[in-house]
Amino acid sequence: MLGISRWTGKGGSYRTIQRFFNAIIPWSLVFKLFFEAHLNNADGEYFLIGDECVATKAGKETHGLDYFFSGLLNKVVKGIAIFTLAVVNVNERRSYPLSVEQVVRSEAEKEAAKTKKKAKAKKDPNAPKKKPGRPKGSKNRDKTLVDFTPELKRIQNMVQKQLEMLQGIVTIRHLALDGHFGNNNALQMVLQCGLHLISKLRCDSALFFRYDGPQKKIGPRKKYGQKIDYRNIPDQYLVEKSTDGDIETRIYQAEMLHREFAQPLNVVIITKTNLKTGAFANINLFSSDLELSWKKIIDYYSLRFQIEFNFRDAKQYWGLEDFMNIREVPLTNALHLSLFMVNVSQVLLREFRQTNPDSGVLDLKAYFRAAKYFEETIKMLPEKPEPFLLNQIFGHVASLGCIHPVNVLISSP
Repeated sequence: MLGISRWTGKGGSYRTIQRFFNAIIPWSLVFKLFFEAHLNNADGEYFLIGDECVATKAGKETHGLDYFFSGLLNKVVKGIAIFTLAVVNVNERRSYPLSVEQVVRSEAEKEAAKTKKKAKAKKDPNAPKKKPGRPKGSKNRDKTLVDFTPELKRIQNMVQKQLEMLQGIVTIRHLALDGHFGNNNALQMVLQCGLHLISKLRCDSALFFRYDGPQKKIGPRKKYGQKIDYRNIPDQYLVEKSTDGDIETRIYQAEMLHREFAQPLNVVIITKTNLKTGAFANINLFSSDLELSWKKIIDYYSLRFQIEFNFRDAKQYWGLEDFMNIREVPLTNALHLSLFMVNVSQVLLREFRQTNPDSGVLDLKAYFRAAKYFEETIKMLPEKPEPFLLNQIFGHVASLGCIHPVNVLISSP
């Protein structure tokens, strides 16, 4: 906060910055209006993505401080977690954060997680296996009626609010989430929001082809066909095959069934085989949208990673890892401001790259830092130089801190 106040102009004292961080700001509306005014393309194709981000934090008093698993560090760390929804422009291949919410787990939620972990640890691998088949007296259950975890309830609430905000601005039909949400509960949550889920299944998922053989005249109709063998998938489902060196890639698409899912799934399986060693690996992507092409499923899930670049920029350039706020309201403002600046920087870079096409965020920050130095230096001169000389001086000062070569004749902002 003190650092921000030092770079502001008139009216931006440290006390003013403090009041800003302690004010309750309707960030959802701010994100929406900025997106509508500067980022929305009427001809663009959009879909939603969501992911969780963990920021390490020391101390004991920070609001929502807990232990979370960090995928970046690949271990559990002490810090805070946020869940972010972003909209992806498929044509631009970029995502723009629109909704941010801190993950604050209740004591009941923590206790449930501990109980589940203890129960999993107590399982004896040498214990006798259960009898095959269905337990006597068990009844069919409706797989569409599921109890959502607090995590899924929180995400569902965020998605519903975001769709309401975007109504009339862009059309959203799909939500892409990572493999953590590749389960029936998450699918039902997304369907209840009026969207289709795009996610990833485990590589060893027990998928079944639809049964298309003769049916019994009496009794329930058989729907599960042959269980998939990932090394021997029928060629009728092959949609693309390519070879790069010793690696053969095959892509399959089929409408398949999973015993834990209520609906049939549009599954895209990508297999890679080393022709020399025989090593084999596969990736299983799926969508609840049975009409979606395999190219779009792969493309949409690949674009889901754009939100990771948003988190990277927010941490590296806009203070997501550096804030010192500990109370709820200032902390909420700091989190939203860091991700809001990701969107602002994209708009500024769009114009900046017209004269400096290779520039990044560091070049942009160097440019505005030079503008501040330039402004303060000019104030000290007894007489202002000619305008053309001012632009030339500013261009040289701006180029000193840039990573990529810049046009030294750029004008000051």
